[in-house]
Amino acid sequence: MMLPKIFVFVSLLFLNVYASESDVLELTDDDFTDELKRHENALVMFYAPWCGHCKRLKPEYAKAAELLIGNDPPITFAKVDCTESGKETCNKHSVSGYPTLKIFANGDLVGDYNGPREAPGIVKYMKAQVGPASKELVSEDCLKSFLDSNDVGVVGYFEKDDSPLSAAFHAVSKKLREKVRFAHTSNKKLLEKEGLSNNIVLYRPKILHNKFEANSVKYEDGDSINDVNNFITQNYFGIVGVRTRDNSAEFKNPLIVAYYSVDYVKNPKGTNYWRNRILKVAKDYPTFNFAISSKDDFQHELNDFGIDFVKGDKPVVLAKDAQGQKFVLKEEFSVDNFEKFVKALEAGELEPYLKSEPIPEDNNGNVKVAVAKNFDEIVTNNNKDTLIEFYAPWCGHCKKLAPVFDELGDKLANEDVEIVKFDATANDVPAPYEVRGFPTLFWAPKDSKNEPIKYEGGRELEDFIKYIAKHSTNALKGYDRKGKAVKAKNEEL
Repeated sequence: MMLPKIFVFVSLLFLNVYASESDVLELTDDDFTDELKRHENALVMFYAPWCGHCKRLKPEYAKAAELLIGNDPPITFAKVDCTESGKETCNKHSVSGYPTLKIFANGDLVGDYNGPREAPGIVKYMKAQVGPASKELVSEDCLKSFLDSNDVGVVGYFEKDDSPLSAAFHAVSKKLREKVRFAHTSNKKLLEKEGLSNNIVLYRPKILHNKFEANSVKYEDGDSINDVNNFITQNYFGIVGVRTRDNSAEFKNPLIVAYYSVDYVKNPKGTNYWRNRILKVAKDYPTFNFAISSKDDFQHELNDFGIDFVKGDKPVVLAKDAQGQKFVLKEEFSVDNFEKFVKALEAGELEPYLKSEPIPEDNNGNVKVAVAKNFDEIVTNNNKDTLIEFYAPWCGHCKKLAPVFDELGDKLANEDVEIVKFDATANDVPAPYEVRGFPTLFWAPKDSKNEPIKYEGGRELEDFIKYIAKHSTNALKGYDRKGKAVKAKNEEL
């Protein structure tokens, strides 16, 4: 009797998940110490079953464990339930949040895991944590095996492994081991075959080879650690880097990014088709940094540029200049349109994109509403001391603050002070304000709007009044400098 196709599919899927889960040890208070002593290197996840972040990490963690089976040296993955059988162990290791990941070597704590939370990133990070920072290559086959990778590789060729350049190379390998794969050799046959004796070479992975840049770059400068470090970091991504969620912070402005279906696992040919078109233009504009990114992984960035959905296969191109201003290629992507865009951006001829809600038609309330398009009018050039709240509509603390802020606006309606609120999720936050959580409040004195002060005081009405009364440029009419109400003359006896 044939099983239904859907049953077979679900069964295979279950078996695949089960197999991955079986590669992660479940440890308890009873066996944690003894079991870890048996393992040369181990990554341990301390978790709680109800934790949302733990649930998201769990499949990535299991996949990473599966990918590292057979690694040399071995890396074991384990987990501890801090709510049940591992309470004591979690307390012993000062676990205060979930998930917490820690690295162990033969049972001894090495340190906290501070790497990526996706399987490929976890694998790369853990490989960098174990064994020497640079792998020694003893034969041509070793070199071939090392370069057979989808990641950049840096190889040091040293006739004498105690040369100044070798010392700098090994120092940098220890510094960058979490990001870069390093290897070195002093094998005479290998040195002769490569025609190198005291050199460092950065090799680009075959999957990224193209006709616009060299497949490898030879280091030609001095022997200093700083020079070697700069050589690697400046050449690591090439002319057009593959920008992921794990490495996005390494791409600095001015930056031009092409967003499309970037997938080097399922569709390397299609991915490189568009990357090569970006390269064709990018090679002539060295003052910019260029990258490609998956449109699915960076939907939040597309949203920040007012793009809700990317239709079709062609890239969407977005850019930020050195000052962080945003620009959008409005025309459909083509090499010609892309080159015109980059040329105009370099010449300063493009109008920046500003994410903004519409300017309110009625803004006569005692708490003014600022949006990106009217921020200068409502805040920067209002000639008043200003208290600004940057909020998110969904934020519980912001909702709690709202009636207090409204009452504050009413209390100070006749003062030389403006109370302003700004939805930081629907509008670009202007410089020099920095918002990393909600609500964030700033005090902007009227004569120094370019140097706002982050408000760190209490959030009750009395707290705000005391702060404003003390810091206002001119004394308030209704309150003294200590924030105590001042009686009007007609109220005096």
